[in-house]
Parts: sequence; structure tokens; C-alpha cells
Amino acid sequence: DPRELKASLNPTSSRPMVVKIRLARFGHRNMPFYRIFVADSRSPRDGKHIEVVGHYDPKPEIDGNKHMGLKIDRVKYWLSVGAQPSDTVARLLGQAGILPQRARKGPGGIPIPPGHRGFAGGEMDAAGLAST
Repeated sequence: DPRELKASLNPTSSRPMVVKIRLARFGHRNMPFYRIFVADSRSPRDGKHIEVVGHYDPKPEIDGNKHMGLKIDRVKYWLSVGAQPSDTVARLLGQAGILPQRARKGPGGIPIPPGHRGFAGGEMDAAGLAST
């Protein structure tokens, strides 16, 4: 049967679908706005999705805060069935209290201490941290 042959040649047909929770960029140039959505890991960044579970606006509003909205029950559901959040979404979910907060990673995968705002102008040691 040609369908069986096609299925046997396609290695992804028998594998379970890996689901990711990630961001899709919307908005204008220099005015990004992101939707937090659940999608197959093979779909493109702004491509087909399964469900939109929130939004994130990285530009501070008049009150000085960045705004994020989540459907918490749906996010918890997708995490419970094995959806993997991207690094950025995991950081946002940590800030929202849904996941434990992760340490941010700097260049070379080195963890950045909490509250650290950037390079202070000192020399860098072997671990990539500014020495005093």
C-alpha cells in the first residue's frame, strides 16, 4: 500500500509530537508584542499553533511596568502533559510564580546573579564574572 510505504519513509510519523510553549512576535518595527502560545516544536516561530495561552509586552508602559497576561489554568495544564517552555517563557513563568525561577544565563552559558544589571566596567575573571 503506498500510504504504508510513505509512513515508513517518514521517521517523524511514528514519533510523539513534542509540544513547546514559546513566544510569537507581533507588532510593528521597534514595537514588539508577543503572544505566548503552545505549538509543535517543528512549526516556525510565527507559524501554526495549538493554543494561545497569554501575551507579553516587553515595552514599559506609562506606569513603568512590562505587562503580561496568562491563562494560568491552561499553562499549568500544558506543563502537566509535558509541554516544554522555551528559556524566555520559563523565565516569564518564573516571574509569574508558576515555575521556580531559573538563573539567567550570560555569554557562554554562565549564570548571572539575581539583581545583576550588566557589566560594571571591571576586569573579567576566568568564570566570566566581573572581579572587584
